[in-house]
Formats: sequence, structure tokens, C-alpha cells
Amino acid sequence: MFGEVLAAALGSFAFSVLFGVPRKYYPYCGLIGGASWIVYLGFEQFGTIMACLAATVAVVLLSRLTAIREKCPVTIFLISGIFPLVPGSYVYWTAYYFVTDQTGLAAENGYTAIKIAFAIVLGIVFVFEIPQKVFLAVLGDREKR
Repeated sequence: MFGEVLAAALGSFAFSVLFGVPRKYYPYCGLIGGASWIVYLGFEQFGTIMACLAATVAVVLLSRLTAIREKCPVTIFLISGIFPLVPGSYVYWTAYYFVTDQTGLAAENGYTAIKIAFAIVLGIVFVFEIPQKVFLAVLGDREKR
């Protein structure tokens, strides 16, 4: 489990470097990515889709809190934090099974990839519906300083 979380954190860190995130935010990006995988593993017993939804909610909450704390755009942390949850392997296997004429397996993997992507979108939308005032209150209204 530790290795998986470390890989998620390092992957998020590397993804933030790749996409030109300012250096001072690299550690936050890595920590949020690692946290997303911890939540995913904690909810995996409820299924892949629920685990992705819960992990996405955690990523967006942490991203919004960090963005307010650091006074920067939330997308800096959100995009790199979501990285470990993206259903890339399902997309790969969908294409592989499609090319090798195994349409049943292609459909199954493709459908799972779509459900995971939908869970990620729902998690993002749910948390972005929480008013900014709530996050400011949690952080002690740092913007008024």
C-alpha cells in the first residue's frame, strides 16, 4: 500500500512539473495526489466507481483548501491531484481488445472507463457547488488578512 501511495504522489508531482506548475506548489501537488490514492484504497471495497468518486471529492476539497491558503488557482492542484484516478488502463485495454477483435471485452472496459470518468466529473461538480465562504471559514478567513 505504501508503494502505491508513493507512486501516486510521485506521479502527481511529476505531472505538475510536466505541466509547468510553479515550483513552490510541487509538494502540494504530490501530497494531494498521494491523498487521492489513500482515499481510493480506503473505498475500494465499495467498488472502483465509488472509490473514484470518494477520491475525487477528497482531491477537490484539498485542492480548494490549498488554493485558498496559497492564493492561487484551484486547477493547479486539481489537475495534478486527479492524475492517479484517470482510467488510463481501461482506455488502453478497450483499444487493445477492440483492435484484437474481442469486442465483448472492449465494450466492458470502455463502459468501465466511462463510468469512472463520470464519477470523477460528479465528484468535481459536487465539491464546486460548496460556496467559497465555507472554505474561507474553515481556513479562518485568511483573505481578510
